Amino acid sequence: MDLIDTLRTTGAVRAFTDEPVDDRTLVRILDTARFAPSGGNRQGWRVVVVRDPGTRRRLRDLYLDGWYEYLAMGAAGLTPWGPLNDRDAEARAVAEAPRFAEQAAASGGGFAEHLDEVPALLAVFVDLGALAAVDRDLDRYTLAGGASVYPFVWSILLAARAEGLGGVVTTMPIRREPEVKALLGAPDELALAAVVALGHPVRQPRRLRRAPVRDWATVDRVDGAPLVGDEG
Repeated sequence: MDLIDTLRTTGAVRAFTDEPVDDRTLVRILDTARFAPSGGNRQGWRVVVVRDPGTRRRLRDLYLDGWYEYLAMGAAGLTPWGPLNDRDAEARAVAEAPRFAEQAAASGGGFAEHLDEVPALLAVFVDLGALAAVDRDLDRYTLAGGASVYPFVWSILLAARAEGLGGVVTTMPIRREPEVKALLGAPDELALAAVVALGHPVRQPRRLRRAPVRDWATVDRVDGAPLVGDEG
């Protein structure tokens, strides 16, 4: 695929056909994704392809614990686990999570409830010893260390798109990281970065919609003049 088209059409895909994703395809995807940048070129990522049905079901259950809380907070008008959230409002919202679980059980659920059935399920870890987390000592949530693993995760989706596949990245299982690490045999020095679901999409992705550049890019200052030019 053309690079620009790939970038503009690689969205989140959560509905897959039953067609399996074979090992040769997975290896090609990861073989391409490994060229993603990382701090100091340390390439601290580790990938576990989760196949065992029992392990998949347990991973799904760990996912669902956070998923219903996510839905409850969103329904209350909150950004789920937003660093600036009012914690009391968040707690009131989370108390409603069982209601969302009941609704999902009654309806048969969606992607989250059937996570264990996706054709390919990858857990991506990162070696904490390989992260150049330059903002480690700031008195707030830190982000810089993720620059050494999330470009790799995104490259998995891009490479999958080039193979005719679709997928989605989720960080929800991080809510239960100790249990996920124990489930997948991850040592202490590894941190869970994401879980990636891949498969043949029920519907091929089309060009995505995003806010225009002028809405979020400015010149010289955050409150500076909008950056304007040619946009597609």
